[in-house]
Amino acid sequence: MRPYLVDSNFFIQASRAYYPLDVAPGFWKKVQQLAGDGKIASIDKVRDELSKNKDDLQSWIDDNLDDDFWKDTSTVLHEYGRIAAWAASKSSHYKPKAINEFLDAAEADAWLIAYALAHKLTIVTYEVSAPDGKSKIKIPDVCNQFKIPHVNTIQMLRDLGERF
Repeated sequence: MRPYLVDSNFFIQASRAYYPLDVAPGFWKKVQQLAGDGKIASIDKVRDELSKNKDDLQSWIDDNLDDDFWKDTSTVLHEYGRIAAWAASKSSHYKPKAINEFLDAAEADAWLIAYALAHKLTIVTYEVSAPDGKSKIKIPDVCNQFKIPHVNTIQMLRDLGERF
């Protein structure tokens, strides 16, 4: 089984809305277990995004996820180029700001998609497809274009048969 690849909002939404660290420790133990078992992973760019906030979530990540959880995106430059070319080709649909944000090297989304494409992984994100939207390129819309599977957290847990 290939691991699921989790987006920044997997952590952010869980900690802020659905599974606060102080209220739902079982969820966070499950995340740690899934990471340790190699069932979930993420990328270095997601880690970089998350490290901008010096908060309880960042402390939890530092204390509970090993360095090998964070995959190196420098190995997927070819796939990133494909994703970037696709985004650039959509200038008649998306606003320039949306394309620039998506392709900003410090932003994780395009890199996450490139890594999933290169390794045939399923992306876990709370983002929802919005193909008619013009102000943000959504992960599910790019995934649909490149036939990359994507699910939300609950669907991933169901697919893995996990309970906590």
